[in-house]
Amino acid sequence: MATVTFEPRSGPSWRDPFPMYKAMRDHGPILHVPKGDYWVLSRFEEIWQAARDTETFSSASGLTTTYGDMEAMNLAPTMVMMDPPRHTDFRKLVSAGFTPRKVQALEPAMRSYVVEKIEEMRGKGSCDFVEGLARPLPCWVVANYLGVPIEDRPLFDDWTHAIVGGSAEGNLLDAGGGAAAVGELYEYFTALVEQKRSHPGDDMVSELIASKLEGNPLGILEILGYAFVMITGGNDTATGLLAGAAELLTTYPEQRQKLIDDPGKIANAVEELLRLTSPVQGLARTLTRDVEIDGQKIPAGRKVLLHYGSGNRDEREFGPTASDFDVDRKIDRILTFTIGPHYCLGAAAARMQGQIVLEELLQRCPNFSADVAAGEFARGAVVRRHEALPLTTAP
Repeated sequence: MATVTFEPRSGPSWRDPFPMYKAMRDHGPILHVPKGDYWVLSRFEEIWQAARDTETFSSASGLTTTYGDMEAMNLAPTMVMMDPPRHTDFRKLVSAGFTPRKVQALEPAMRSYVVEKIEEMRGKGSCDFVEGLARPLPCWVVANYLGVPIEDRPLFDDWTHAIVGGSAEGNLLDAGGGAAAVGELYEYFTALVEQKRSHPGDDMVSELIASKLEGNPLGILEILGYAFVMITGGNDTATGLLAGAAELLTTYPEQRQKLIDDPGKIANAVEELLRLTSPVQGLARTLTRDVEIDGQKIPAGRKVLLHYGSGNRDEREFGPTASDFDVDRKIDRILTFTIGPHYCLGAAAARMQGQIVLEELLQRCPNFSADVAAGEFARGAVVRRHEALPLTTAP
């Protein structure tokens, strides 16, 4: 029997990790990785249950498979690196900004922005889909949530791109673009917070300024921490969904035609695209106690990678065609936004981006074609996303 191994992916090796995922699932629900001494959960049901059990699978020691990563980077924990009840208290502060009403209120402006970008791409005839739409749209969404003024958006976009790139490669605070962007963003938000203290708006920064945690107002570092969660969590992930959607709609023309013929299927297609793209391929948890899974004993203190990308293609959950794109697939649950206390706050905003982009792209450029073979994947072991994807809009 061939040895089953797990190798983290980055850059070009993201192109087709799926045979490795299937081999892991067929081997069993959990696999030990000697290099780094951590474990990988690869099947849907085991990942689903682990994500809900935050008492056993803790986020407080970081979300990568590297031990001591938070201490090495000298970073204070953000909300995603906390467990209940502390996580619950922090989450309550920002959850009001992600209500269905707040998300829906963004729809007209988001659609207008998407149409503008698609028309720009149509005018060129051929372009990089990531540069043209899949990267700027998520950045626009995050900037709106944070209340960044229109005139500051170009600077914010540059900082965001540098921070997302540095964070993905694990060298955010190394000398270079990422470190410089962090410093400049810190200065910018310090000034923005002071401005919004006297002139609050309908945005997350204004809400955080007015909020209190355990009776005390939030400090600038805590507010900046929320901004970083938004920037690093809401940008490259949505880029992964949108560019991955363009790839799959090109690869499966018969499925695309179904959406053109019946746009009512688009909402379900977005769920299917979220399942297959799984931009966050996996995040690690640290065991707080000894655990036995499938007859294998894992000691407390060990890291376990919840591999959402593999679980979302598990034939045990989605049937024998789990690896295929099917806009009519009945989907009861997916792992793309995880589940439990850490369920992604931005899930509704991500779904809206997917819905609007598909509606407008298929209406305005129904014959578009992505050059799948020429697509380039970004570096980083957590988020699977395109760095570039050539696309022809076609008449």
